[in-house]
Amino acid sequence: MIVAIVLIVVAFFIGKSFGEGKSVLPAHSDLTDSDIVTQEQFSPFWKAWQALNDKDLSAASTSVQDKIWGSIQGLASSYGDPYTVFFPPVQNKMFNDDIAGDFEGVGMEIGIKNNQLLVVAPLKDSPASLAGVKSGDAILKIDATSTEGMSTDQAVQFIRGPKGTIVTITFLPMGSSAPVVRKLVRDVINIPTLDTDATHPDTFIIKLYSFTATSPDLFRNALRQFVLSGDHKLILDLRGDPGGYLDAAWDMASWFLPTGKIIVTEDFGGHQDSNVYRSKGYDVFNSNLKMLILVDNGSASASEILAGALQEQGVAKLVGQKTFGKGVVQELVSITPDTSLKITVARWLTPNGHNLSHDGLDPDYPVTATSSDPMVDPVMNKALQLLSVQP
Repeated sequence: MIVAIVLIVVAFFIGKSFGEGKSVLPAHSDLTDSDIVTQEQFSPFWKAWQALNDKDLSAASTSVQDKIWGSIQGLASSYGDPYTVFFPPVQNKMFNDDIAGDFEGVGMEIGIKNNQLLVVAPLKDSPASLAGVKSGDAILKIDATSTEGMSTDQAVQFIRGPKGTIVTITFLPMGSSAPVVRKLVRDVINIPTLDTDATHPDTFIIKLYSFTATSPDLFRNALRQFVLSGDHKLILDLRGDPGGYLDAAWDMASWFLPTGKIIVTEDFGGHQDSNVYRSKGYDVFNSNLKMLILVDNGSASASEILAGALQEQGVAKLVGQKTFGKGVVQELVSITPDTSLKITVARWLTPNGHNLSHDGLDPDYPVTATSSDPMVDPVMNKALQLLSVQP
């Protein structure tokens, strides 16, 4: 469909003749009959364009280029996928800054579920986390702007800003009927990666915050510490981990699975053959390993890939709450030198074929996360209890 998008953009520049019915979109060898846009189909667009130019109060201040960017944004949103979006120049720069890991904001991963903008997870020690933002909190307003119908990338644009400035966000905490207004002071966001804890008898804990380019090496070092500790019980805490690089999850799962075992499948919905990611075969642990993985509704994307693979391959049980359910593969297509289109091209399937985007992962041992005592961690306590009865 990228070709069709290019053709529509070309149509903007031949709009006068096309709008009068004197021109048609050029034929292209890659297009099927269903891809061709006829004059009759496209004429309502030009009628709307002309009506807005003639009647809208802001018409004089809206450039042709802004209209084109807005039209492509509308085209992307028509596919009904909240993760397929067009980035005009300003948003495109912000997205590229994200990829580079250099940004200022409040430090929370956001997503959309059931048409509602949600907090997937606040990052450790971020302004959002320190202000009490939790996974699953709905975002109702950003400053004075309602989030109804807002995409995640639009929300990011509103939330981001220079260090030291304030953004006021209205949240609806999960399970509550009363909105909460929080004033968050933006800061430079440093994405944490991993912590370890060897203070519990016979049990080693690895807390993973994100799947970055450096995560596989840090995880390997943490596993080395686990082996050297002499413990044989392992807890991998993926709560509040919004994910990251597929390659990181693929590499981490390979430490627990023999060569050839399926970790995840990249399903393109019939547009091309699926890609199956199989264990690299590091497989350094034997049947003496006792392993549990902690998850919650802030565990998403690469977290779900790793947890789903180890759960379905019989390596570990999941403890906690249902995961977020974000398993999409996206491709970034350059439209112009300073704009891009982020397209969902595939979905992740677990080894048993479960579509992560549909329903997330169900824990083997469901545990309510809340406690009247903030120092008590019911999910961790349940995991430690389960391991304590295993030899």
